[in-house]
Amino acid sequence: MLNRPRRAVLRGAMMAFVGLAALAALPAAGFAETTTDSIISNGKVVIAVDTTTPPYGMIDDQMQPTGFDIELAQLIGKALGVPVEFVTVTSPGRIPALLTNRADLVVSIFSITAERALQVAFTIPYASQSSVVLAPKSVNIKSAKDLVGLKVGVTRGTGEDGLLTAAAKDNPGIEILRFDDYASISQAMLSGQIDAMGGGDYGDIYLKKSAKGDDFELKYVLKTFYFGIGVRKDSPQLLQWLNTFIFTLRQDGTLDRLSQKYRKTPLPTLPTF
Repeated sequence: MLNRPRRAVLRGAMMAFVGLAALAALPAAGFAETTTDSIISNGKVVIAVDTTTPPYGMIDDQMQPTGFDIELAQLIGKALGVPVEFVTVTSPGRIPALLTNRADLVVSIFSITAERALQVAFTIPYASQSSVVLAPKSVNIKSAKDLVGLKVGVTRGTGEDGLLTAAAKDNPGIEILRFDDYASISQAMLSGQIDAMGGGDYGDIYLKKSAKGDDFELKYVLKTFYFGIGVRKDSPQLLQWLNTFIFTLRQDGTLDRLSQKYRKTPLPTLPTF
């Protein structure tokens, strides 16, 4: 039989364990579920965007954010009846912005992938693009094999980063150079720092606006990606509202109008899941 001091020690340890278990069961401070009601109560919706990836996000002549994603974000705020507070991120910063509670949602050419869905939740797609390889017209590139011996630039953390990194493993001799945003990789392309680049299928449009732009063209398509709005996985009500919101924008032609305005092409057929 245990003596009295020993029983007291065990009782204290048991109470401490119960206390720790109770604390573990509580939601993390500051990370309560984000809902449409909580956003409205806060008086604003905080949306992470990338202003370095035209035509989805960019800065206009008045130094204000504009683009497909920016206008979509503003429509979300209008539908909720609250102002939008933008948090600027680059591709690698999109998931951290959600997981650290810096933003309520991400609208930033956020390609839907199974790997990313392990960390965040995605809405149904609102837009799509093909990841492609761009290079000067004078360079003969038809496949990854033709990139051997060349310096290929990619924006860090994007779909084309993963695709071209995989291609480099299968085709030794491809040198991958990573940049933090689309503006940096475009400048590297125009200055001759890289021989080719991975980007969106809109990239050649913007390269052609430069003094040497007519020298560049789309070489081949890597893969088509679909963009969704990202939210934390513990926000199912917000996710459902956003899905409904995107569906209505598809049906009333708003998303097609944005595509025509910023991409100069009709909205493609988008899947639903």
